[in-house]
Amino acid sequence: MQASSASAIYPVILSGGSGTRLWPLSRAMYPKQFIRFNGEEVSFLSETLHRLRAEDGFQKPIILCNNDHRFLVKAELEQSKVACKAIILEPVARNTAPAIAIAALEVASESPNGVIVVMPSDHAIKETAKFVEAVKRAAKVAATGKLVMFGIKPDSAHTGYGYIRRGNDLEGFKGAAFMVDQFFEKPDAKTAQAYVADGNFFWNSGIFVLHARTFLEELARLNPRIIDAAKQALVKAEEDLGFLRLDRQSFALAPNTSIDYAVMEKTAAAVMLPIDVGWNDVGAWSSLWELAPRDANGNYASGDAMLEDTSNCYVHSEKSLVAAIGVRDLVIVNTPDALLVADKSRAQDVSKIVQRLKAAGRREQEAHVRSYRPWGFFESLNVGTRFQVKLLHVNPGGKLSMQMHHHRSEHWIVVQGTAKVYVGDMEKLVRENESVYIFATQWHRLENPGKVPLEIIEVQIGTYLGEDDIVRSDDVYHRAPEETR
Repeated sequence: MQASSASAIYPVILSGGSGTRLWPLSRAMYPKQFIRFNGEEVSFLSETLHRLRAEDGFQKPIILCNNDHRFLVKAELEQSKVACKAIILEPVARNTAPAIAIAALEVASESPNGVIVVMPSDHAIKETAKFVEAVKRAAKVAATGKLVMFGIKPDSAHTGYGYIRRGNDLEGFKGAAFMVDQFFEKPDAKTAQAYVADGNFFWNSGIFVLHARTFLEELARLNPRIIDAAKQALVKAEEDLGFLRLDRQSFALAPNTSIDYAVMEKTAAAVMLPIDVGWNDVGAWSSLWELAPRDANGNYASGDAMLEDTSNCYVHSEKSLVAAIGVRDLVIVNTPDALLVADKSRAQDVSKIVQRLKAAGRREQEAHVRSYRPWGFFESLNVGTRFQVKLLHVNPGGKLSMQMHHHRSEHWIVVQGTAKVYVGDMEKLVRENESVYIFATQWHRLENPGKVPLEIIEVQIGTYLGEDDIVRSDDVYHRAPEETR
């Protein structure tokens, strides 16, 4: 297929993630794209949103995420001051091929010659200007009917990446773009060393520049079940508070597979464009150490940390003092509910701990002590046999659902701001240093009518204090009854 070189270019951001590789900072309910690492003021998602800007000639981005992360994505968009074309909610995890199919269908319906730039939301790219130029070059290649992927020249024998072997020069783009000769899975150390020595192998960056219509045609030819499921999921999709909810039953019929397996490894249209933009997929703590500003001894430390005769370590503390003496090449991450100590060379194995936590049914793999909600967050301060103390932080204009609990009563003390409280038939304003008591089974609601954040100390007392002891009758955020995490 031939297409205009002036095709509209749409950034497509995949904001999934299970929160395993950078545990304990990343969790299932708060994966790494939302975290501010290495002292940065912005998240990986925010950096991705700003990477391909409207002022540089790109369309508004399309973001795909799961239901649990939708309000986190919306908050990042607001903080980043970026307007998006759509936030599309995947009802079930189906890997990258079905997600990209959805985005391609959306773009093709609006722009027949549209090109999509598929980017993970949690990668680091140091040289944004060079990346923008690379995308524009790739879009010209994609406009000729090719499916372009970015390859990274390896600087080490990395075993955590897939590899691409470069083929012949692409006609018309000599020295700039190459046919893909073959794909290779993550190798062992010896094989990776051979790849690096060969000179024709590149890391698969997971970033793609695709002519939307060409991609859909190839997907229909190679894996029609995906395209059929994606089309039905879009036809039956529903708008909800600015989100586009795909139809669950239709989307679940799509095979759970990646774009590499579904299309790129089978099509004759696959092209590799090498880029050198300071790319890092930040797939382990060792990657963060490589990106971090380090002292003369090779250490990065944030939070309350004291290092003595220590070198090449990554130390992060969110709570108590971390003191390290006479150690080398360690990752030490201290959060309020979990402490990780790992050899930097074993950073890829953090996911094994997360798997064990999940198998044991432990909450540390799922959420932090601080749990984010569309209205703000709450943080557990103390837990006993029959009591729990929380801090509730309600954003200006935030409103909790009308709810009641069967097994616990609650005592709210306002420490900052002014609360509008509904308890039964009573409605009142509760100001700083004032309180209100809610009995078990009483319907109640809390909101912040002010211009500053509202903070409340909540004391729960009862026989069961789990978050699933919530019965909702009204919720401005349209959360399902089971959304109690």
